Amino acid sequence: MQINVLTLFPDMFTPLQTSMLGRGLEDNKWQLNLVNFRDFTADVHHHVDDAPYGGGAGMVLQIMPIKRALDSLKNKGKVIITAPQGKIFNQQVAQNWAREENLTFICGHYEGFDQRVYDMADEVVSIGDYVLTGGELPTMSMIDATIRLLPGILGNAASPIDESFSHGLLEYPQYTRPENFEGMKVPAVLTSGNHQKIAEWRHKEALKVTYLKRPDLFEKYVMTTAEKKMLSEIKAEINKA
Repeated sequence: MQINVLTLFPDMFTPLQTSMLGRGLEDNKWQLNLVNFRDFTADVHHHVDDAPYGGGAGMVLQIMPIKRALDSLKNKGKVIITAPQGKIFNQQVAQNWAREENLTFICGHYEGFDQRVYDMADEVVSIGDYVLTGGELPTMSMIDATIRLLPGILGNAASPIDESFSHGLLEYPQYTRPENFEGMKVPAVLTSGNHQKIAEWRHKEALKVTYLKRPDLFEKYVMTTAEKKMLSEIKAEINKA
């Protein structure tokens, strides 16, 4: 996959070139193409923004340098803009994007884009109901969430399968050595060697964590009969405690 990013601040994307994603870049499992759309202005001062028609506070990013930057790309793929009016980004969106060969992100600043820039996008996406200085940080978050799903990026192929949100639930608790730390013990089932019991425990714990911390996820999650029984047991245990 090739990721193109149109931004005024390409230096901000250094974190994507470290850790597992950085190793993926070195191994050519994905490519990152950073494009400063200030380089595509016709203005001698390289202005990319102007006052909005009709008046108002702040400056608006112009369409011309962004359109020229887009036209310079050989493989744009899906064009994405981060903005408050967009749909909320989630794990399902990341999974969909991970199937693409090319993605292009356009990072905004100031008071946003000329509306004609939004009209060029295939998707407008938001990471939440709050406002940041620019689109770089949301774009990095979404790239990270997407690229880590590609084959060979994570050390364990099962890692993205078991994670929170992958199946609609939060992830079950994890433990490692020592088995007993200052009286805090690892649940006995995890050291039993009984893989069926471990799987059942993990599934029930995933339901429990979701119920306690993100019950809103059950609005979209379709439970089996066995899961409904598990959740009833969980509620009874919590009420008893």
